[in-house]
Amino acid sequence: MDFRALQCALLILLISASGWAAEYSYPEVGSDVSYGEVLALPWRDSDSQHSYGQDPFQFGRLWRPAADKDSGATVVLVHGGCWLNSFDMRHSYALATALAEAGYTVWSLEYRRTGDEGGGWPGSFEDVQAGINHLRQIGDISLQRIALLGHSAGGHLALLAGARQDELTVELDLVLGLAAITDVIAYAAGDNSCQQATAGFMGGSPTQRQADYRQANPASHGLHDGTVLLHGDRDAIVPLQQAELLDADLLLSPGAGHFDWTHPGTAAFNQLLQVLAERL
Repeated sequence: MDFRALQCALLILLISASGWAAEYSYPEVGSDVSYGEVLALPWRDSDSQHSYGQDPFQFGRLWRPAADKDSGATVVLVHGGCWLNSFDMRHSYALATALAEAGYTVWSLEYRRTGDEGGGWPGSFEDVQAGINHLRQIGDISLQRIALLGHSAGGHLALLAGARQDELTVELDLVLGLAAITDVIAYAAGDNSCQQATAGFMGGSPTQRQADYRQANPASHGLHDGTVLLHGDRDAIVPLQQAELLDADLLLSPGAGHFDWTHPGTAAFNQLLQVLAERL
């Protein structure tokens, strides 16, 4: 090993030993960003990973804020992806990184999805519930203020978990649906590829699985009092009408598309930070 390589190796060891993490900044970008732009963003690795079940997909990753930035609040993050196992949590790493930079402890959940054994309805939702409850098993995390945040299909699961607060062992203060699917019956009637994935997630059509569809809709259970929906008016994957179906606070982001909420350089992400600061 040459001297320069030795210096680099020693630096990595010092960083790992000290727990220091580089600050990440995300330059401002325009609205209506693509999935590819989100995937290309830099991110830092989580501080730890914890299993909440026996299946390989039943785990969460924990990002901790720097001590001098710690807000004392925890954000539980549920990624989207049309409930499909084609999309895992990796596209949410930049979002988790930026939320930690903003001072939040971030507990980001992976879960079984359509195509995984035990995934789909109700397994995916039961995983999210178990993952939220696992917060009590992780040491040194504040449970005084907790926000549950879900994007797209993850927003559906988050809204439903909030609506069924009585089944959780931790108290949620805020439930945020980002471009969230709010009504699986109405969503299944659409013809884009994500809407068409609803029947696979639910195990059949609304006509075939009427009781299951009712159980899977957050409104069937009464929304959490702290529910807020954030939606862009240029969302082509989850139409704005989905945000208008529930009796909840709705905040629009003009010009925002579906993935703006997961890109820390957008105006939509800044709106998300503002909502967290004001309501959590």
